[in-house]
Amino acid sequence: MTKKEAFEFLDRIAQGIAVMFGEQCETLVHEIDGQKIVNVAIYNGHVSGRTVGSTLSIYGKDTLLDEDDGSGMNLDLDYVNQMVVTSSGKSIKSSTFHFRGEDYHYALGINYDITVLGQINHVMENLLRTEETLRASLSGRRSSDMEELFESCQKVMNRPLAQMQKAERIALVGMLKEKGFFQIQKSVPYAAERLGVTKYTIYNYLNELGGI
Repeated sequence: MTKKEAFEFLDRIAQGIAVMFGEQCETLVHEIDGQKIVNVAIYNGHVSGRTVGSTLSIYGKDTLLDEDDGSGMNLDLDYVNQMVVTSSGKSIKSSTFHFRGEDYHYALGINYDITVLGQINHVMENLLRTEETLRASLSGRRSSDMEELFESCQKVMNRPLAQMQKAERIALVGMLKEKGFFQIQKSVPYAAERLGVTKYTIYNYLNELGGI
């Protein structure tokens, strides 16, 4: 593939990705010479503030300046799904893929601005967060009771958890159920971890016992 063909191919991919993923997705074609980078094609450049001809990295450093601050990238490697926090405070998921020939070295850059998505995620986490389940609160059970209940039931069984057979595990789960253990928030994954099984196995045991 000639240098012209390589550039046209990468440029077409860059444009297509930018169109497909929208205005928060910046795509670039870099031409690379050693540690020097020139942006020879860019779409949605407002994400990083760069334009065609820019020699700035995504961090805002001019790659044509002879600065040795130890922050240069290893341009022999691809970088996939990396987090970048720019000097302006944007959070960007960034990937770079190198494309080399006899007389050229290009790289395709994909940078997706997730700043707003991160803010939305924070809002959603706050919105979805709850305290104990209502049933647990009404029964007077708190998460702090979980370990104490489990330990007390295990003592009754008088057998190491790692040596328990299925019937014994079901018996222990039944005992926990009777004491209201499974009315406590996150009790199923806790029991699963202690018994060395999956949470789906615990649900199966509970189904055999008539449900929670």
